[in-house]
Amino acid sequence: MLSRLKIVSLLAGLLFAAGAAAWQPPQVEYTADSYFETAQGVMQGKVYYSPGKERREYTQSGEKMIMILRHDKKRIWMLMPEEKMYMDTQMTEERGDDLSTWEIQQTLVGEETVNGVSTTKYKIIMVSPKGKKMGGFFWTTPEDILVKMDAIAVDKDSKERMKIELTNLQIGAQEASLFEVPAGYSAGMPGMIGIGGLNLPAGAEK
Repeated sequence: MLSRLKIVSLLAGLLFAAGAAAWQPPQVEYTADSYFETAQGVMQGKVYYSPGKERREYTQSGEKMIMILRHDKKRIWMLMPEEKMYMDTQMTEERGDDLSTWEIQQTLVGEETVNGVSTTKYKIIMVSPKGKKMGGFFWTTPEDILVKMDAIAVDKDSKERMKIELTNLQIGAQEASLFEVPAGYSAGMPGMIGIGGLNLPAGAEK
């Protein structure tokens, strides 16, 4: 379970970093196939987007993970379909998904076609007040959709390279139910306990 939480935290922070750095949030709805790569491995799945809302579905080791990012509510919901449970967390600067205090430098590189889609490529360098750094390249469409990213995040002695890429991009209306916790799901997860409103793996409170 801990590895799932680490992946979700990493992905959430990465997506918000990309969003804050490279473009204004898209004002169109869309869906696409998604590819996410780190040193720990590759996850592939689907992304669904509506202004202020995102749903990302990935499969890791045969197990499906669903993450709903509600920018409008400042919440992240992680769903576990097999257990019909979910975890609710707040978007915070500590985890890296609130980039309002970061120093961001953005440089236009040029126009490129990515997976059949016309995009603009940018170089981004970001530094947090606590010294965390992130830099790399971002490709966005005329609708401000991030279709590709290749970046490196540095925090003290750790360094993480991350890649995101979208294929089969389809712009169009999405079902509102995709961005809500399904009926019948319970808060919390197996083997987890509640602390201050946040569910953590048993033993993690020590």
